[in-house]
Amino acid sequence: MRKKQKSVILLYFAWVVALIATLGSLYFSEIRGFVPCKMCWYQRILMYPIAIFLGIAAYNQDTKIKKYVLPLSITGIFVSAYHYVIQKVPNFAPITPCTEGAPCNAQYINWFGFVTIPFLALTAFVLITMLLLMQRRK
Repeated sequence: MRKKQKSVILLYFAWVVALIATLGSLYFSEIRGFVPCKMCWYQRILMYPIAIFLGIAAYNQDTKIKKYVLPLSITGIFVSAYHYVIQKVPNFAPITPCTEGAPCNAQYINWFGFVTIPFLALTAFVLITMLLLMQRRK
């Protein structure tokens, strides 16, 4: 397989991951009725453009998109990891007065005792980053 073909396939896989993450977040909020917290909104702000950028880049076979997407996905890794720690480490969440919306340490799902919504976002950001870094330079 040629290097260009491999890079385009990796680009399509990264787009599929971003698309699943975007649709998953919309499923949790719009269908299941889970109210996103402030940290969830930050993760969405980082993921939604990635899905659009990678979709356009995959369609155009533009493998140079990673210089625009990597800063978003790497930032998303840090935001998701911080949010996951807030949920899983007792007393780590900052003490804040009651506000509207959901608290950031609330766990709407807790599959297998460790898979929460921020964990799913973290996994998506890591996969996107890895797939883009696997692309070879010309």
